[in-house]
Amino acid sequence: MSKAIWKSKNEPDLSLVENLKSALNAPDIIARMLVQRGIDTVDKVNAYFNPRVEDLHDPFLMKDMDKAIERVQLAQEKKEGVLIYGDYDVDGTTSVALVYSFFKDKFDKIDFYIPDRYKEGYGISTQGIDYAKNAGLSLIIALDCGIRSIDKVEYAKSLGIDFIICDHHLPGDSIPNAAAVLDPKQEDCDYPFKELAGCGIGLKLAQAYAQVCDLDERSYLQYLDYATLSIASDIVPIEDENRVIAHFGLKIINQQPRTGLKQLIKLAVNKEQLSIGDLVFYIGPRINAAGRMKDAKTAVKMLIAEDEATADRFVSELQTQNEERRLVDQQITKDLKGIVEQHPSLLNRKTLVFYQENWHKGVVGIAASRAIELYYRPTIILTKGSDNILVGSARSVRGFDVHAALEKCSEHLIQFGGHMYAAGMTLKSENLEAFRETFESVGAEILTEELLTPKVYYDAELDVNDVNHRFYSIINKMAPFGPANMTPVFYAKGLKDDGTGKVIGKTAEHLKLNIKRPSGSIPALAFGMADRFSTIKKADSFEACFQVNENIFRGSRTLQLVLKDIRFTNDV
Repeated sequence: MSKAIWKSKNEPDLSLVENLKSALNAPDIIARMLVQRGIDTVDKVNAYFNPRVEDLHDPFLMKDMDKAIERVQLAQEKKEGVLIYGDYDVDGTTSVALVYSFFKDKFDKIDFYIPDRYKEGYGISTQGIDYAKNAGLSLIIALDCGIRSIDKVEYAKSLGIDFIICDHHLPGDSIPNAAAVLDPKQEDCDYPFKELAGCGIGLKLAQAYAQVCDLDERSYLQYLDYATLSIASDIVPIEDENRVIAHFGLKIINQQPRTGLKQLIKLAVNKEQLSIGDLVFYIGPRINAAGRMKDAKTAVKMLIAEDEATADRFVSELQTQNEERRLVDQQITKDLKGIVEQHPSLLNRKTLVFYQENWHKGVVGIAASRAIELYYRPTIILTKGSDNILVGSARSVRGFDVHAALEKCSEHLIQFGGHMYAAGMTLKSENLEAFRETFESVGAEILTEELLTPKVYYDAELDVNDVNHRFYSIINKMAPFGPANMTPVFYAKGLKDDGTGKVIGKTAEHLKLNIKRPSGSIPALAFGMADRFSTIKKADSFEACFQVNENIFRGSRTLQLVLKDIRFTNDV
């Protein structure tokens, strides 16, 4: 039975709802959802439903953008070599692909570099700087990293190498002494939108260069697909500039995908039109697998491949690495379940810290997310690194700032970094138990029973009789969906299967129901809820929170409900 708490999203200002209904001649439920999302005037509605390239902000509003362009032009004049340097995840690899592709015909000598996750770790490395020095490259454009790399930037300067840093992470107390630092999260940066992904910062650099050099806007807009992949995979808010990028980037991906992505999509997703969710669940993990399992340069090479044979080779490598990643992920999840079964008292704790020396370093973050799904507690997964060092990843539950919690445990850590819901850390093995207990005590101070109970938030109550293609078409126009603009979730009561429902899936975990209604039954899928089927058959009716989507099969389009949770009267 459902263990989640169901909550309605904030009640919108009804006067604003009425004004919008009147001005747009829109259904009440649509007006309510728009106002809930801050879309409460006709002008905002027009901008929301009709994104325009012109809505991209002036890149020169970003601090140091003028310095960055001046340094790039100086490098051109002096015929310097340039190294495009990025992190090993989707945001980093797409950033490198974008900036390398944009500048490759503008420099005689240009190369790209992705650090080895295991030998070099996250961010700018001395090995990467040495690579630039040995290759005769005297300007490094660092993407999705660098804002805290003060010592590394000084080391590069000692070798005669300048940095342009393009980052979106929170700065520390000091800023690196680079030729230019592009990061809208700097306190003295007046850029109007703070939530670009790292690839978005690279896009702004390309946009600024195009403006100064009077290039056609297509010179950088053609790479909005890369920026959209980063937006999806880095889970940044899809509002303001990110909404514009994602809107047009999805068009490129769906209508004119570049060679590598086209081959990857063909292999990974059997759909006519991809959404942000499809990028998150099918494309992003395959790109990420390169850096997790082997060499993230494979992902960049796939992204920039220009012929099918080359693309196929790299796509095949990514697919193999993703299969390896899935097997490792499954094994760690199995191990976690075994540990909890052997030590059930662990679930009396407010936090979970697991360690096994043989777990794969590239997959501990995914494993921590799996543990959240299973046990819904802030979770840290640790494994053995080099020497006597443990490395790990943390994931958190809504309302618990895991980065702030790690700050309170810093005496036991060598280093840590991240944000509210995800972080990484290293520590000495002899400090493991002290760290585990300190982390638990910090969690115990904050984590209430309510915070440790999953929540399902729904936008509005909806009669399933009102689910039709016209309604769905309006919902669909609210896309792209993601943080700050989530796919609408609805609540309905009095639901009943028509008797044809069944358990489905290779492991018989899922349900396929057909919900009764006067206009004819509507299909409904409930993933991972097979255990509720017998109760559904016996119950007079049930309640559900659900999304509405469209199933396209052999050209036929059918609306269906995707149930997020099911509840019976005695659950409430």
